[in-house]
Amino acid sequence: MDTELPSESAAAVTALPIALAVETDTGWTPCDRSPSGQSRAVSLLLRLGLRPLVKQLRGNPISIWTARIAADAAGRLVRVDPRVRVEPLLDPQVESGGSTRPVSGEWVYPASQETADGAILYLHGGGYVLCSPQTHRSITTRLAIDTGLPVLVPRYRLAPEHPFPAALEDALDAYRWLLARGIPASRIVVAGDSAGGHLAASLVGEICRTDLPSPAGVVLYSPWVDLTCELSTEWDQRVTDAYISSATARRLGRLVAGTCDFADPRLALLTCSWSNTPPFLIQVGGAEVLRPEAERLAEILTEAGSTCEIQVWPGQMHVFQMFNRILPESRAAMRETARFISSVLAASHMEAVA
Repeated sequence: MDTELPSESAAAVTALPIALAVETDTGWTPCDRSPSGQSRAVSLLLRLGLRPLVKQLRGNPISIWTARIAADAAGRLVRVDPRVRVEPLLDPQVESGGSTRPVSGEWVYPASQETADGAILYLHGGGYVLCSPQTHRSITTRLAIDTGLPVLVPRYRLAPEHPFPAALEDALDAYRWLLARGIPASRIVVAGDSAGGHLAASLVGEICRTDLPSPAGVVLYSPWVDLTCELSTEWDQRVTDAYISSATARRLGRLVAGTCDFADPRLALLTCSWSNTPPFLIQVGGAEVLRPEAERLAEILTEAGSTCEIQVWPGQMHVFQMFNRILPESRAAMRETARFISSVLAASHMEAVA
């Protein structure tokens, strides 16, 4: 039987770069316990079944095409939760006279709510080369249910056909689209996982550099921070990630960058300038290869004066939030996300009325 973790109360955000940053009234932290039996079983199954397949993702057209078909097929197998409704989005933006790219993707709405004062802009992962809004509905659905906010998931262009900065351009278009539809930046939270975590952070950096109004907050799940994978390569020898390796990530990183320099501030999140950023929540698995990158980003944000809350969940795999239907840790992490989103939106509202 699935054992629920205790519910956690709202807590203050502390900018600790590596330590767990959530405290409850009882002193218990939802991410300080050993992995549940369900989590260990899922990690083992992924390590035996999925990791060997991911290692075959060599970057050639056939391997990428095969991986895309498999990911899309898996996404179609997951039923839409009756507590949400999913609506496709395709806005050709004809009012721009053809000068602006169409914005496409999908909305995930809480079924019980017709209107909402805000939105989450979610950027899906997949190494920048595969996956889609549909493949990540387990996360976007839970976000909509737990926060009561609609979630916009843009369908951004994928590498290697469309190398960087194509994905960033599409994410920026989606953010501008939300602003143009009357949703104030102070009511928008940007989120993403893995490569989508990199894209979310890159988007926020670009927003700050271009003087667009800043979102209320940022949520990163297992972000792929460094596309050169320098930090994760050493860590890879110390952990057995459930399904990715630093070698695979490095290969994909070269495809994503294309002719773009890895030192480009839109790519190099560990060396670009971070100032005047909104609050960050970073969640990362303790047993995943990208953990040191997430920890280093948290340190850099904190040193730059930003508010950054990082949670390292012991024994958890890459983007474990994806399994919130079966893992108690995943559901607890999603509740932590809802707490963070509620707090940053409330803070933005207080600033607006002050």
